[in-house]
Amino acid sequence: MSIPISDDVEQLISRLAGPLLPRDRAAFRRAAEDALTRVPCIGEGAVYRALASLQRAFFDPPADGRAHWGIEQEIANPSRLKAAPPIEYGGDLRHIRYRKRAR
Repeated sequence: MSIPISDDVEQLISRLAGPLLPRDRAAFRRAAEDALTRVPCIGEGAVYRALASLQRAFFDPPADGRAHWGIEQEIANPSRLKAAPPIEYGGDLRHIRYRKRAR
């Protein structure tokens, strides 16, 4: 027996299927529709709790090689800030434009 699914529930199923691998999305959608037939009260919270736990079962986390990222990989060119010598302090180089005159 199929129950009509509201637009809000349909959007939630689509949003939760987004991070899944493409081969798992259709299976998740079928399992989500089947799980919604067993939810006694179709409220927003009950639907989300049922679908979120179901989505965790279908989620396949990325391998360590894809998930690893470091700043070393991002910066390929040498930085002038690292390569150049530090700027030396030249003392107080401000010039005095006027002097206070004693009266």
